[in-house]
Amino acid sequence: MGTTVKNNFPVTGMNCASCAVSVESMLKSQPGVISASVNFAASGVWVEYNPEITNPKTFREVIQSIGYDLIFDEKEANQQEEIKQHKSVILKRKTIFAALLTLPVVVIGMFLMDLPLANWIMLALSTPVVFWFGKSFFINAFKQLKHGKTNMDTLVALSTGIAYFFSLFNTIFPHFLMFGDSHPPVYFEASAVIIVFILLGRLLEERAKANTSSAIKKLMGLQPDTVTLLDENGSEITQSVSTVQIGNKLRVKPGERVPVDGIVTDGTSFVDESSITGEPLPVEKLSGNLVFAGTINQKGSFVMQARKVGSETLLARIIRMVQEAQGSKPPVQKLVDKVASVFVPVVIVLSIISFSAWMIFGGQNSLPQALLTMVSVLIIACPCALGLATPTAIMVGIGRGAELGILIKDADGLELAHRIDTLVLDKTGTITEGKPDVTDWLWKTENPATLKSILLSIEAQSEHPLSDAITGALQNEAVQSTSVENFESITGRGVVASIQNSRYAVGNELLMNESGIQITDKDQQIANALQEQAKTVLFFGGENHILAIIAITDPIKTSSPEAIERIKRSGIEIHMLTGDNEHTAQSVARQTGISIYKAGLLPEDKAAYIKNLQQQGKVVAMVGDGINDSHAMAQSDVSIAMGNGSDIAMDVAKMTIVSSRLGAISSAIELSKQTIRTIKQNLFWAFIYNIIGIPVAAGLLYPFTGFMLNPMIAGAAMAMSSVSVVSNSLRLKFKKLDINR
Repeated sequence: MGTTVKNNFPVTGMNCASCAVSVESMLKSQPGVISASVNFAASGVWVEYNPEITNPKTFREVIQSIGYDLIFDEKEANQQEEIKQHKSVILKRKTIFAALLTLPVVVIGMFLMDLPLANWIMLALSTPVVFWFGKSFFINAFKQLKHGKTNMDTLVALSTGIAYFFSLFNTIFPHFLMFGDSHPPVYFEASAVIIVFILLGRLLEERAKANTSSAIKKLMGLQPDTVTLLDENGSEITQSVSTVQIGNKLRVKPGERVPVDGIVTDGTSFVDESSITGEPLPVEKLSGNLVFAGTINQKGSFVMQARKVGSETLLARIIRMVQEAQGSKPPVQKLVDKVASVFVPVVIVLSIISFSAWMIFGGQNSLPQALLTMVSVLIIACPCALGLATPTAIMVGIGRGAELGILIKDADGLELAHRIDTLVLDKTGTITEGKPDVTDWLWKTENPATLKSILLSIEAQSEHPLSDAITGALQNEAVQSTSVENFESITGRGVVASIQNSRYAVGNELLMNESGIQITDKDQQIANALQEQAKTVLFFGGENHILAIIAITDPIKTSSPEAIERIKRSGIEIHMLTGDNEHTAQSVARQTGISIYKAGLLPEDKAAYIKNLQQQGKVVAMVGDGINDSHAMAQSDVSIAMGNGSDIAMDVAKMTIVSSRLGAISSAIELSKQTIRTIKQNLFWAFIYNIIGIPVAAGLLYPFTGFMLNPMIAGAAMAMSSVSVVSNSLRLKFKKLDINR
């Protein structure tokens, strides 16, 4: 077998999980296709294929033959978001207008049946609802029929179609099925209400799927469109990033994003690598250091040599990993569509058996009885409650979560959260605050006001990121600066400067030694103790001795230890992953009571770690806040973002904790348990009417009791099943989550 390629293609026209199954099975049957995986929520399909045997054009032809469309042209793909938004607007309008027309039909059908021309008014109002606003159900049911398949659209089309045409017949020929002085019933309101409820369910589904691709777009936006290329003469040329080749030399100016992966050859700077490592402190870059695409150069300028370009850069790999993780199969399949695939054919067969039995054994009134039982079976088996069982519970659960500060974007995440047995936490911004801060000021004088002014004046001149924390802290104390002379920044050491003919130095131990400033044993002991707490220590020296010791750290959130302990008590195993060093990771783990942790990890290492846990059979939730966490979050079963993190992390996440407090995760898990319990109850009520009602509607009790279920009662039973499902879902709003967040 030749070399295979794997690509993702948008697919349009899918309306349910059964549609996704059809697309997937058709692609898998094609020669040269190794595998195909459709993500209905993302409206796309991952296809691995042999390009020597088949191609995307063939895929499109195959998909179009069953009523859908596959997009492989880049220009068309770029318009997908606009097309989705347009379809969502149309669906919303259809739902609203269908509901406006249905309301008077329901009022007349339930309370004003004696109104003159009542049936004709209901006919006029329900016809556009069924055959215009609901035409997609009939079209999709026909497409499925052509391939010998059924789904919920089939049952919707049959139940509404039979109810409508039965009612139409009885309206035009009111005496044909007349029993005594009673006119046969009509069910225009039932057919219209079914269409409205199913349209509403589709609208809710579309809203849940709305922004699935925004995270990928933001990741792609990290790479600049143009670069500054240095030619052989050292001249600067602005070119497209797509023209960069391995070995090219590029200049990266202050504030610019690094265009490709490479190595610094000239100059020094500090680069914000939070998009790759997630750590808050920019990293100093010297000659020979690696830099990565998408990271942000800060104040310095440097020249780099390209080592990896295009799809080979670390950023490109992150994007692809996020796409693949998002495009993989959700852990919980659409239960309703699975049940409907069996339920629909059974109901159709039962209605036909009922019709046939009454035609054979019904005696003088065989035809009216046969039609009535057939319609009763189809009406009582209407999938309205079945279609509402899951979305109403999910909708109320999501609303309840919002009240608790838990934003839930993905229903699959809510369904899965109750099964979480392993929780993976990113350190920076999740357990910690995510920003450097001065934690300790150890001044060697009782009145350090003058020294604070000198320190502020020096640090205000520095480009070092730790200086921002110091200057910010001093400015908050309203410290005033003074003039500085002979300022000098020493790479890897710190800064020195003169103020009023006195020489001062701010930096590490090496700078103090080189400046002739003595660090006493006591000072060293203090510094060692601070470093054991995962703090970065800076010395402020002058006049040959230490004036102050300053400690800077990314503090642990005050709520984190208690929240972690509470989650552990619930039986969930906690892991901590970080790109930070081993010393810092060990300290944070010790302070928060986490026994399992890994340090020095790149984004791909985090994703691999989670994948390994999943291969052990664990249900893994990943909590993060940065771009670097995005593909690890997408790999996890349930991804949770902190509200103070990056937009991309929140786009990828199935849940976002607005407060950024870990304690809310316990509430999210409890909410998931209650929601799943409600869904199961809803499905029970949705089916119990059918289990009891279908045999009764078919006339099973007639030979023994003489009781024949009137289609009107069947319609009422169907309506009651819907009411019970919605009412049960609304109970979620009032359930308490007895968890201290």
